[in-house]
Parts: sequence; structure tokens; C-alpha cells
Amino acid sequence: MTQPLLSIEHLQLWFQGNEQLDAQVIQWNQVVFDTTLTVNAGEVVALVGESGSGKSVSAMSVLDLFQTGQTKKTGSIRFKGEIIQPQTLPTIRGNSVSMIFQEPMTSLNPLHTVSRQLGEIQRLHQSAATNNATLLKRSIELLDWVGIRDPDKRIQQYPHQLSGGQRQRVMIAMALANHPQLLIADEPTTALDVTIQLQILELLNRLRRETGLGILFITHDLGLVKHFADRVVVMHEGRTIETAPTLDIFKNPQQEYTQKLINAVPHGSPKPAKDSEEILNCQNLKVWFPMAKSWFAKQREYIKAVNPLSLHIQRGNTYGIVGESGSGKTTLGLALLRLIDADGEIHFKDDTATHPLHLYNRKEMRPLRRKIQIVFQDPYSSLSPRMSVENMLKEGLVLHGKALGMPVESQAKTQWLNAEIDKVLQQVEMPVSIRNRYPHEFSGGQRQRIAIARALIVRPEFILLDEPTSALDRSIQQQLIDLLLHLQAERNLTYIFISHDLAVVRAMSHYTFVMKSGNIIEQNTTANIFNHPQKDYTKTLLNAAFIG
Repeated sequence: MTQPLLSIEHLQLWFQGNEQLDAQVIQWNQVVFDTTLTVNAGEVVALVGESGSGKSVSAMSVLDLFQTGQTKKTGSIRFKGEIIQPQTLPTIRGNSVSMIFQEPMTSLNPLHTVSRQLGEIQRLHQSAATNNATLLKRSIELLDWVGIRDPDKRIQQYPHQLSGGQRQRVMIAMALANHPQLLIADEPTTALDVTIQLQILELLNRLRRETGLGILFITHDLGLVKHFADRVVVMHEGRTIETAPTLDIFKNPQQEYTQKLINAVPHGSPKPAKDSEEILNCQNLKVWFPMAKSWFAKQREYIKAVNPLSLHIQRGNTYGIVGESGSGKTTLGLALLRLIDADGEIHFKDDTATHPLHLYNRKEMRPLRRKIQIVFQDPYSSLSPRMSVENMLKEGLVLHGKALGMPVESQAKTQWLNAEIDKVLQQVEMPVSIRNRYPHEFSGGQRQRIAIARALIVRPEFILLDEPTSALDRSIQQQLIDLLLHLQAERNLTYIFISHDLAVVRAMSHYTFVMKSGNIIEQNTTANIFNHPQKDYTKTLLNAAFIG
């Protein structure tokens, strides 16, 4: 029997607690109780389970990617039969073993261009990679390899200038740059649209066939698991509870929890669309980003993120926006909320008046921010690492306290704040006991629910949801869909729902817009878009999605 590339046996992991009993006694919180798995050369092993089950921290333990002195572990981790020792880690990390992280915006250096970051990882691990021209050529090839359009232009940009999906592909390119033997992929397709997902999976499949690359594939998307993985390891509450070939897991799951995961596919649909007044509309909205200037300060080239378009959004309905990464979905949403500059007209109607947002300055926009909220795609970068959950939620309540009816009297004010925080945490399925914890102490899915709670707590009328379910496992996705639909019916909320997950869009949206290259190429009711698509591009998106 061949020796596995990776072998984890009875791993247990503890994190050091924030609050110590005293200076001499360290409090430890156990997060992994028993992880056991193997990955063979040329094999894809999917590690699945709900958010917070211990998937990511178990994988990070392989390369010991934790702050020194903040963790302790027992059990054994072997690479090619040898126990991984601290002194051998520098030669393994990024070379023999690479990792794709879940949140690319926090993993990429915001101060360095894509070119520099791709070049740096090759210099560190390839003794022959010293020539700048050779590095640049190889880096451009890597970007093209992972499906980034115009790689020769994108390579000179910074992470904040890329879409979420483009950042994720840069991370994948960095992970593959040094031809690793083992790839740990932590939600590698989370921020990718369905067509790019297929490209990346086909690329990884080709690499494992040609080079024997072993892949530990951490994901909540069981549709991808079914089509991509050879074996499945199921984790629940810090333990591996079931391991079997993929077909066996889906045809005959042994554990009740595994059955629950398999059946947790987003389903249902919103209540019938309302024929109501418009809450938001735009005319000839355009967002072009300048790329370069001539010597005479004239713009020579633009990234045409959103070409002139018009939208009409009715109160109480949900509008899904789908399209490939870089198609302009998020840019359009940010422009509608006046979070980036744009040309054209934008009008928002609340219960008092119609507001020409395109004419408002930052001060004039401030009172409307309570009514127009956003949930960002990357919760780790949108939540302050220095604020506890309680302080983050309290901030919005205090800023908009008068409009929300917050009591003036001190004791009544404190009681009201605590009650509002407890209520919103319960709404997003988070225990109230997490109030004093910080973002880094949560899984990606838990952080996303906190971000949604922060938007909901100020009782908005309109919410832009930018990939709000991308970091959530399927069972939590369904809970969130049910929650958002319930709140919509209860509060007459209006949503714009940006997502590449077509199953979630179908379950959430009354209407769907399909975007390509900055243009809306098709718009209709969601039922018509899914059942009778008119454009070839829409048909391609639907065919690439693993939905029923």
C-alpha cells in the first residue's frame, strides 16, 4: 500500500483564551477534539461540515499557521510519512505544501501589486527564479491559467482594485506557483462564479492527473464535492464522524448529521412579487475607472466596470444580480449606495421624500445610511478586529439612536441596547454569549452572520447583500434565506442580492438581472430566467451551476 501524502491522526487543538484566570494560569479553549484523515497523491479529499465544525483550523494545523504560543495540540501530522517538525516547516510551507485561504482580501498584501506578490513567492522557493522579466512572464501565465482576463494589465494592480473572484484567483495562482505536491484548498471557489469554478476545478483535475497533486478540499458546497472529490471526510463539532468514497457518502450516508448536510440544498421561493412604488431607481448610471493619464492629464484608458444602464427597484421585492467575476455586479451595487463615484442619476424614496442621491455630499447622505444598508462580501475585512461583537452592534444603535427610539435615561438606554443586541443575534442564529468575542475568534460563516446582524440592527428599508451566503454552509444558507424572507415579509424590506450561487438566487429573488462586461444583458422574473433563458451567456451560467 502506497504511503499517503498527508496523514492526520487523532488531532486535538486548543486556543488560548482571551481572559486569563490570573497571570500564572492559562485558560485553553478546545476547538478540535479528534480529526483523523489521509490524502493520497493524485487524490481529492473533501473535508465538509457546518461552519465552526473545525475544518479550517484542522487544515491550518498542518502548516502550523497560528500565532506563536496561542495554540497547543496533540496527535500526529505526517507529510510523506515523516512527522512535520517546526524546523522543517519553512521548507514545506508554500513549496511542497501550499494553501488557498478562504478570505483573499486579508491574505493578500494591500500595499503590493499582484506582480510583486506572485514574484515574491517564486523567489522565496525557486533558486533559479531571479530574473525579473522571467518572473513577470511566468506570473502573467499563472493569472491566465486561473482565468483572469487581461492578465498583463491586472498584474500591475493592487488587491483592492480587483473583484472578490479575481482576488481569489490570484490566491490560487500563488498557491500553484511552486508546483506543490499537496494543496490545502480552504473554500477555494467561494468567491468564484460558476463558470470560473468549472475552469479552476478542471485545472486542479488536470494537475492531479499530470503531477500527482494531492488536494484537501475544504468546502460547504456539496454540489462541488459530488463532482470533484474522490473521498469525503465529514466533521461535526470538532470531530471526524464519517469517511467514505464520495458516491457512498451521497448514496448511503451512515450518520444522521451527514444525511442532514446532503439534504440541505437551498430551496423554496419568495412570496409573490409586489406591484408597489419604486424605492430606488437610476438612469444612465456609469462607472469607468481611469487606468492611465497622458502627459497633458487626459485620460487615455479606462476599465469600463459599469456601462450606462437604468434600473427600477420596487419596494418589498428582491432583485438578484448574477454574472461572472469582474462583470460589474459589486461595482453597480456600490455605485447605487454612493460608496464609489459614478455618473448618472440615482433616486431613493423613503417614507418622507424622494432623495436625489447623485447630488448629495457625504454629510447629506449620513441620515440615509440607516435606511440603506450593505452586507459586504468579505466579513473579515469589513468587521473591525479591535471591536467586540457587542461594540460593533452597539455602534449603529448609538449613531442612529434618536431615529430608532433609544431612551435618553441611562439605565433604560443600557437595557434597550442589550435587548436589541440579543434580539438581532438570535435572529441570525448566533448565541448571545458571543457578545464579548472578537472577529478572529469566529469561523468565516459565523463572521458573515455577525455582518448581517450589524446591517439588520438599525432597521433599514433597503439592504444590498453582496455574496452574503458565500462563506456559509448549506444548512446555514437555508436558515439565512428563511430569515431574510421572513424579515422582508415582516418589515417590507427591499433587497438587491448579488451572488454567483444560482441556487440561492433562485430561492431568494423575485427578479434577476444578468450582467456581463458591465452591461445588463438580460432581466426578467427569476422563474423566467431559470426556466426560459434567452441569452447564450445566461444558458452557459445555468449549465455550469450544479443545481437541480
